Amino acid sequence: MHSCRALLLRAKQPIYSVVAVVALCFVLYYDWIISHDILRSLGFVSGDLEAGPMVQPNLGGFYLRSVQEVSAIEELDSPEMLSPLLPPINVTEEERIAWFKEHLQEFDIFRNDNRTNEFHARVTYFLGSGCDLSVFMTWILPATLFGRRELLALECLFRANPNGCLVILSRSLDSSRGLAILEPILTRGFKLLAVTPSLDLLLEKTPAMTWYHEIKNGSRDPGEIPLAQNLSNLLRLAVLYKYGGVYIDTDFIAIKEFIGLRNSIGAQSINPETGKWTRINNAVMAFDRGHPLLFKFMEEFGITFNGNKWGHNGPYLVSRVIARLENRLGYNFTVLPPMAFYPVDWTKIGGLFKKPDNGDERRWVEAKLLQLSETTYGVHLWNKQSKGMEIEKESVMDRLISKNCLLCRDAQ
Repeated sequence: MHSCRALLLRAKQPIYSVVAVVALCFVLYYDWIISHDILRSLGFVSGDLEAGPMVQPNLGGFYLRSVQEVSAIEELDSPEMLSPLLPPINVTEEERIAWFKEHLQEFDIFRNDNRTNEFHARVTYFLGSGCDLSVFMTWILPATLFGRRELLALECLFRANPNGCLVILSRSLDSSRGLAILEPILTRGFKLLAVTPSLDLLLEKTPAMTWYHEIKNGSRDPGEIPLAQNLSNLLRLAVLYKYGGVYIDTDFIAIKEFIGLRNSIGAQSINPETGKWTRINNAVMAFDRGHPLLFKFMEEFGITFNGNKWGHNGPYLVSRVIARLENRLGYNFTVLPPMAFYPVDWTKIGGLFKKPDNGDERRWVEAKLLQLSETTYGVHLWNKQSKGMEIEKESVMDRLISKNCLLCRDAQ
């Protein structure tokens, strides 16, 4: 608590607010006290965290289901569910490459047709329709998997940025089924475009083009990790390089406007002793068109691609590149602190979903909400860990949703 005492001493200066500092210290102290109790009460053990913990829903709670628990069950017999983006497991690299070459024609993301030919014209026309902000998402999975949680991310984005324009790169959502899924947002007048991406156009004249051709002709091992994940890692870089704007994951709950956010990426974690970042994440990024750091990211992707290591082509990639370039001239960018986009570590995300059971926990909820309102653009939900959790009444997440969503209360 030495840091809190130092903050309180500085709070005597006019530039600091004693109340805000006390609230922050309470959050830090109480976070430390209850984090283990919260995780234990949610049924967490170290192994569960890797697999994605489940919290059993209570009656009356707001259960934010991903469609892997709802509509995926209803669509189980749909050919769309049989995704060729999932490679076979327990095979050699040679066997996986052979399988990939055999099924290459089934990968819709690589197909060129009228929709891909119209991609650039549709995007430029849409973004020229009076947007205060250009935001991008990717969705390479079937449309039926775009569920309640993903719609909540859209709601909160437009609540915080009502005059922004959102482009979702997705062949599956660029369809009549996708239109029906996105209809609740579109009918309220928000600017939203689901468009089939042209990888040929997005990757043209980028250092990732060689990797793309090798993958397409079946001469490169895609790895055992679903190719959709790694394609999403690349597409977010390419679309920002081509058009400029903000990229966010579909499990990011925005609570503050993004206007003014430029050439920035967020640290996921820092060294508490030095304040130096220890991991960068690519779930939220804001860059100008043609930014040289994006070029370096794509160059690293093409050169060091490894489809067998989780995160190697995503968070670890941007961390590697920034570690090399952070102090070099010619690269104008900012690494924002974890509170900007990742205010809660993935190991503690369950605490935001749990209702307060006593006075101390209620005070912690209030202090946490105050902290978030002052210092963060939004909350990354770490979907792998939290996708099965219930949002319990009066929890931090329940309060955030009540304040920032547009439609979610209609669903209760």
